[in-house]
Amino acid sequence: MSVPIRRGALARGRGRGRGLDLALRALTAVALLTDAGIHIHLAPGYQAGLPQGIGQGNLFLLEAGVAALAALAVLLRGSRAAYAFALLVALSAFAAVVFYRYVDLPAFGPFPAMYEPVWYFEKTASAVAEGAGAVLAAIGLARARRAGPARRVGR
Repeated sequence: MSVPIRRGALARGRGRGRGLDLALRALTAVALLTDAGIHIHLAPGYQAGLPQGIGQGNLFLLEAGVAALAALAVLLRGSRAAYAFALLVALSAFAAVVFYRYVDLPAFGPFPAMYEPVWYFEKTASAVAEGAGAVLAAIGLARARRAGPARRVGR
């Protein structure tokens, strides 16, 4: 026994899903842009510690640029690739801040030692934004994967 579904009911269901997708894209982008803004704000103070080589400030600026690019990709595209890129950026940034909080890794090559065994407001806010961005991007990736390619419905 089949149950007929009206077109209006299908359209309303798709609209609700579309609104959720847009909210997910916006929240993911906000998390990534918050992370980028904090890194831009902190970069000058960290570069002063090591003016030669790459420097932690330059790494912060690089991370901020990549996070902003990921936010833009998620906002404009909302594709699986955009969410995967956002997940990679947010998760790697979160892992780095937690790693360098608890592990004293010495400088290697042009990279400075970044061990910092304290939590302060900007660092905590950045970690929260990165963690939230990673979770939101993972949800977006799962939703985009589940939706799959668009299929035509026969009449």
